[in-house]
Amino acid sequence: MTAVDLEQLRRDLAPLVERLGFERGDGVLAGLVELARSWAPSLGPVEKGRPDEGTAYLITYGDAFRREDEAPLHTLASVLRDHVRDAVTDVHLLPIYPWTSDDGFGVVDHREVNPELGTWDDIADLRADHALALDFVANHVSASSPWFSGWLERDPRFAGYFLEPGPDFDTSRVVRPRVTPLLHEFERPDGTTARAWTTFGPDQLDVDPSTPAVLLDLTDVLLGYLARGATTVRLDAIGFLWKESGTTCIHLPQTHDVIRIWRVLVDALAPGTLLLTETNVPHADNITYFGDGSDEAHMVYQFALPPLVLHSFVTGRATVLADWAGRIGPVSPTATWFNFLASHDGVGIRPTEGLLTDDDRALLVERTLARGGRVSMARRPDGSEGVYELNTNFLEALVEPDDPDPDASAVVRGLAAHTILLSVVGVPAIYYHSLLGSGQDRAGMTESNIARRINREVLDADRLERELDASPRRSGMLEGLRRLLEIRRTMPGFSPFAEQEIEHHDERVLVVRRAAGTADAVIAAVNVSGETVSLPGLSGIDAITGDRHDGLTLPPFGYAWLR
Repeated sequence: MTAVDLEQLRRDLAPLVERLGFERGDGVLAGLVELARSWAPSLGPVEKGRPDEGTAYLITYGDAFRREDEAPLHTLASVLRDHVRDAVTDVHLLPIYPWTSDDGFGVVDHREVNPELGTWDDIADLRADHALALDFVANHVSASSPWFSGWLERDPRFAGYFLEPGPDFDTSRVVRPRVTPLLHEFERPDGTTARAWTTFGPDQLDVDPSTPAVLLDLTDVLLGYLARGATTVRLDAIGFLWKESGTTCIHLPQTHDVIRIWRVLVDALAPGTLLLTETNVPHADNITYFGDGSDEAHMVYQFALPPLVLHSFVTGRATVLADWAGRIGPVSPTATWFNFLASHDGVGIRPTEGLLTDDDRALLVERTLARGGRVSMARRPDGSEGVYELNTNFLEALVEPDDPDPDASAVVRGLAAHTILLSVVGVPAIYYHSLLGSGQDRAGMTESNIARRINREVLDADRLERELDASPRRSGMLEGLRRLLEIRRTMPGFSPFAEQEIEHHDERVLVVRRAAGTADAVIAAVNVSGETVSLPGLSGIDAITGDRHDGLTLPPFGYAWLR
């Protein structure tokens, strides 16, 4: 139980609530304090402490693995126990709630576990071996949600829960991640028609947090996840949360203030819990979610990293990646980057704005299509369309289209790419299909006509067991990453809060120096090309092989951690 000074909490929350435009009579401040009081007995400090060089996340669905007559969450626990073990410290579960679309992100009920996956008891079992990250889809709900049904029925409990902009609401500048209409029509039980805001499509209805009851309901959901044992909460698509006429309706100041409110509550009620913001946007916008480094997100997705790493391997040159990484460093004593290469979504292209040229992006599109992937588009405010993401398995995208042994190349290049992931400043997160060396699920994509399904295959647990013994691709990635993560845990220079410097020795090699000037200093060198590269200026003992180097030579796609 957390001992909370409710009066101090009230003082901390008051200016944020006021900035959102709520007044005393709205009951928002009193409601937030009451939520804190009611949840405090179920909450307390997180025992694991702040992230360090040993911290690593696995990103997975609750039903990533299936076995006949077994709850998928139970199957997941067995796969983690038998194969992943202590390679990762934290497991990030993508939405585990009842849903109707988008493989979980069209949430029907935020407070319940989808019975097809298991129960909250199964979630508790996962926490026995790993810390737990839960997804909070705060921006929208399913069209089948009781919230939306109640709103359509004009139930006064749900008045104002959704946004139905009138003719005076100017949407001309709205930024979209999709090409579907911004508003969709829904028939009410009384025969009238409602036009509701749908950022992500007709089955994902945006809630309206400017309504006091909505903000309080969302906050209650968040605190409920902490009570269920979540030590990290991912705020999905949070940038779109607040809408205002005549604006882009993304990254608005009010959205940042809502995150600040949640940060105040989380730090007071469950200190050590981490808020992770997910905003697939240009880098300059993305980093604003750190606030001043102490008042918004504890971690921010490093969305520029996947496309820049991919670009390096496609071109055989690390120049753009190195220039960008040279501008990245520790954020604050309480905030850091959440680094990843692959996820349930595609490789985002919007984060490359200002970093890659149109020709660079065209190379990535060409590689994706050549390897059997697809490209998803988004609508710009001027009505035109642009590339939003590359729908591909990341390991597949690293491989040349005419490679004679694509499986072997996927492992060699995949481990090199993930060495970059494990070397740059921040906390690494590995997608389950990368950890297990999976390929493209073209059949799943084609049958569903959902582009993102190419990298969301559900794996048969018993077949996976056999393939880990028989497939060099699967075993190569799993054992290779397990080995790298094991070594990384022993190297404090890879702390998410250690300094980062980029050295320029050869454009084909990314050279990252971490914790320079300390006893923990380490130099990470990764060759992104198919050529052997000599680096006479680098010396030391490679922590990966144990070899001493007086001048380092890297084979094609080779890597080293020198200390």
